[in-house]
Amino acid sequence: MQAYVYKSQRKADTFVYLAKRDDFAGLPEPLRNQLGTLSFVLEVALTPERRLARGDAAVVRQNLAAHGFHIQFPPPPGGPVDG
Repeated sequence: MQAYVYKSQRKADTFVYLAKRDDFAGLPEPLRNQLGTLSFVLEVALTPERRLARGDAAVVRQNLAAHGFHIQFPPPPGGPVDG
């Protein structure tokens, strides 16, 4: 499954994964307003073997299939750092 990743220009370290490139229509309006402008970052193949820096690729794939998008929020302050 391909995913298209966008960075929020308003919310630091917040990313949106989309199932279709530039298809923002599926994002709820209140969420789009909160995130502000979204800038394209990368296209990534989300295979079962894919490891993400933050988050579970299986959860991202599930959200993309069910909703067409996945939101990656920044880690909580003082929270664990993946690496």
